[in-house]
Amino acid sequence: MPFKRKAVVFLATGFGFGCVPVIPGTFGTLPGLPVCYLLAQLPVAVAALSVVILIAAAMWIAGAAEEAFQQKDPGKIVIDEIAGLAVALLGLPFDLFHVVTGFVAFRLIDAWKPFPLRLMEKRLSGGVGVVMDDVGAGIYTHILVRLLALMLPS
Repeated sequence: MPFKRKAVVFLATGFGFGCVPVIPGTFGTLPGLPVCYLLAQLPVAVAALSVVILIAAAMWIAGAAEEAFQQKDPGKIVIDEIAGLAVALLGLPFDLFHVVTGFVAFRLIDAWKPFPLRLMEKRLSGGVGVVMDDVGAGIYTHILVRLLALMLPS
């Protein structure tokens, strides 16, 4: 297997976490936690730009991985979950409440795919289709976590 294909598969599968035979999306989201920790150390504007770059890279990698696997959006591609979690936790404190709530809410929303996320997943193709529903789930999660944080006593 050529190096480029190996690199694409390694990144697309979240360093192999997406190859776990059960709930690969949840296991594949785990490598997103150190990414989110690193992003939380940056100024918000720099972190936001970094997330945009991550999303663009995830689209390219996911599209190339679909070609490598010769399959549309296989479950082992989890770079989209990593990008979605980065959106979900962007600008939030990296503490136990925000991380656990954000992780769990992101996984539930990503599995549920409320409107228009399921439509995006079906209508968009290639790497864009793989990633954008997770970015949308990240946006929904971000809003939900912020609202929960406001409603709970500090």
